[in-house]
Amino acid sequence: MEHHAPLAERMRPTTFAEYVGQEHLLGEGALLSRLVASGSIPSLIFWGDPGTGKTTLARLLAGTFDYVFVPISAVATGVPELRKLLEAASLRRKGGQRTLLFVDEIHRWSKSQQDALLHAVEDGTVTLLGATTENPSFEVISPLLSRARVLRLNPLTADHLRELLSRAMSNDTELSRENIEIGEDGIEALLTLSGGDARALFNSFELACQIANIVNSRKVIDRSLIEKALLRRLPRYDKSGDQHYDTISAFIKSVRASDPDAALYYMARMLEAGEDPLFIARRLIILASEDIGNANPNGLVLATSCYQAVHAIGMPEARIVLSQCATYLASSPKSNAAYVGIGKALDTVRKEQTPAPVPMHLRNPVTGLMKREGYGEGYIYPHDHPGHFVASENLPPEHRQKLFYEPSDQGREAELSERLTRWWSKRRKS
Repeated sequence: MEHHAPLAERMRPTTFAEYVGQEHLLGEGALLSRLVASGSIPSLIFWGDPGTGKTTLARLLAGTFDYVFVPISAVATGVPELRKLLEAASLRRKGGQRTLLFVDEIHRWSKSQQDALLHAVEDGTVTLLGATTENPSFEVISPLLSRARVLRLNPLTADHLRELLSRAMSNDTELSRENIEIGEDGIEALLTLSGGDARALFNSFELACQIANIVNSRKVIDRSLIEKALLRRLPRYDKSGDQHYDTISAFIKSVRASDPDAALYYMARMLEAGEDPLFIARRLIILASEDIGNANPNGLVLATSCYQAVHAIGMPEARIVLSQCATYLASSPKSNAAYVGIGKALDTVRKEQTPAPVPMHLRNPVTGLMKREGYGEGYIYPHDHPGHFVASENLPPEHRQKLFYEPSDQGREAELSERLTRWWSKRRKS
């Protein structure tokens, strides 16, 4: 039985013209385009999700320049093997040859393994091309990071994947013999379930071709078959359509309603459909201020940390961080006082014919003339008084009795309400 290379390998680009995606790096005037034109490259670390083209990009760069390309996997290469490779690179260097060392999954190397590479990168024995799916800031040692430029590779868009699929069906010799028929529902399923990963797209399509039924001498591939090939059901969720907006709305309103169970359900629907976890994390940051605010100030701290953690680790582990944050916020006391307060203040400012003058005691006497004109006169420094507070009038006269921020009686905000009522008893009535 004849065996062929996998479709993903058969479709690997051999020129930059065939490369799809990463326009921010390879477009006209972009960094890599300029480096290719210059004839040499510095050490680089490609950081991106699986299937975004890191290895392909390294191979294309190696073929463009006059380097000896040495690809290794961090999983399979230890320090002894690395030292032998570096010794060979050193000999080549003495003979006038440059070495491009490609280290796949460089984040899997320990600190000592990464240390073994430092000197060779620093003295130019090798030019390093590292590839990692993890945030290099956490997984690559600082001395190595300082000697290499980190380039972020973005997940491929649906348009990118559609172009790759079309190219495979048109250009691949093996597929052309299959007489394949795939409808738009099958294509959409492939694009969605591939999640921006070109390798996943090709592997899934190839498997679907193998298990497809033959109808009228044609292999018919539809949505159902794609789901069988991937052993996953395609959620009824369009990231650019009504389902997207309906589901994120249901998620936010469930957290606002203090219902962690409903929040997790809608979050699971979004994640299973391939929603960007950072989109969810950003919405949680907004919610932490809009719906919880000072009733639990830790909510904003946790939501911000959640976004940073999701950005650092990515899926699938990011689901755990998102779950922790969503359930905490759903279970917190709620207040929209900060949200309402800034709305009131903005409304007041927009209705002013001209901005109300800032009271003189609040102005800063930067020059002698300003001081003579009364800037800063009468200002009372709160820290000179018991409790670090003294009653003063800080709003312009026409707004002096207005309340913009009205704390709720929920959680920590109840303490703020009591304190503000005590301090500003003339303006705030208990």
